[in-house]
Amino acid sequence: MSRFVRTSKFRHVFGTAAKYEHCFDNVKVSASAWDTNLVKVNPLFVSINWNAGGGGAFAVIPHKNVGKINDGIPLYRAHTAPVLDTDFANFNDYVIASCGEDSKVMIWTVPEELGEPESPDIEPVAKLHGHGRKVGHVLFHPVADNVLVSSSADLTIKLWDIEKGAEKQELSGFLDFVQSMSWNWNGSLLATTCRDKKLRIFDVRSNKVVQEASSHQGVKGSRVAWLGNTERIVTTGFSKMSDRQVYIWDSAKLEKPIKTMMLDTSSGIVMPFYDEDTKILYLAGKSDGNIRYYEFENDELFFLSEYKSSEPQRGMAFMPKRGINVNECEIAKAYKVTSNCIEPISFVVPRRSDAFQADLFPPTLSGEPALTADEFFEGKNANPKTINLDNEIVIKERKEFVSTAPKEEEKEEKVPKTEKEYQEAYHHLRQENDDLRNQLAQRDVTIRALTVQLENLKSS
Repeated sequence: MSRFVRTSKFRHVFGTAAKYEHCFDNVKVSASAWDTNLVKVNPLFVSINWNAGGGGAFAVIPHKNVGKINDGIPLYRAHTAPVLDTDFANFNDYVIASCGEDSKVMIWTVPEELGEPESPDIEPVAKLHGHGRKVGHVLFHPVADNVLVSSSADLTIKLWDIEKGAEKQELSGFLDFVQSMSWNWNGSLLATTCRDKKLRIFDVRSNKVVQEASSHQGVKGSRVAWLGNTERIVTTGFSKMSDRQVYIWDSAKLEKPIKTMMLDTSSGIVMPFYDEDTKILYLAGKSDGNIRYYEFENDELFFLSEYKSSEPQRGMAFMPKRGINVNECEIAKAYKVTSNCIEPISFVVPRRSDAFQADLFPPTLSGEPALTADEFFEGKNANPKTINLDNEIVIKERKEFVSTAPKEEEKEEKVPKTEKEYQEAYHHLRQENDDLRNQLAQRDVTIRALTVQLENLKSS
């Protein structure tokens, strides 16, 4: 038996939960059954899907406001149905996107002063229309400014220029709704997992599926994450026997995974998070309190350790590197959502020296765009800009975001008064009803045609 121990500077990484006074308590977490991480975080704020009556809402909480959250916290309420996902802009810490069951995507700016309890709710600066059914995920581009992608139960993914409020591209070809999305390093490709059990890689600007493969065959949800500045992708999912699985793929050749690993037989979906700087993959299971972490090297996953907790997690997000504490050798910081609390968890490499540990903190993402939205949609590519963490990180000043999207006019409902107006209103509504019926009929025809094609392919 070999006694060889693999050397790694991350062998002794350990996770520590924050004390109660440094957690966010009394959080009204959304009760929606949609598979989402529920929480997003940047160096200034934490966003959480909120359980609110009379429509959908989410909250944005500054990091300094730890402790018990007031019941009257100002909420972001413009959605008319539950909010399903949010995402902070990568290049403006005060901009956040949201989506919900009302089929809308909305863009918001976070005010510098969030106001006192019972203050008026915040209004969006732009509403993006185009999806026909609920929108489950939103994700900002890693390189280009003001570029957002959204996925919907209408079986499409849309790319938006949020500054102009314009839809720039639609990705199609899904046979069921998308379960997760992940950009590659320069944002030229998008990996997706779908309820039809397919892993797809899109060239987003041409709406071409450049690679496609059958992935996890279990009926439960699957997730995908691009492994940083490599051609490798990780997916998590379930086998037909409900075993939790991890697959590593070569994005240039998706015939079969280059590595497979069975985790356990728990029922919760596994959320993958990859840190390009340390090459560590964190795997957090929903409905359990554990976070396993592995070092990725030469297409292999080497187990490092496991953070264990008796409190199950409903969702999780990781802080961007420019928001962590390098003086404490903190290499990662997770934000764990429980039933009514958001709990920070710090992952630390134990070292005695007070000097900056350059081997732990290579140049990391700077939070500055390398491309404009126009340059990206014209076909340009660029790698993300980086900064050195040994220099003091200054929190960026508020950058004003102005959307030129057409404003929605609040139309006052006109009540017919004369016989002629009644007739006009009746014919208008009937025409609108007929148009909707025709659209549904056309969709039914398309669905039947696709079903016949699938049956023919199966029989052949």
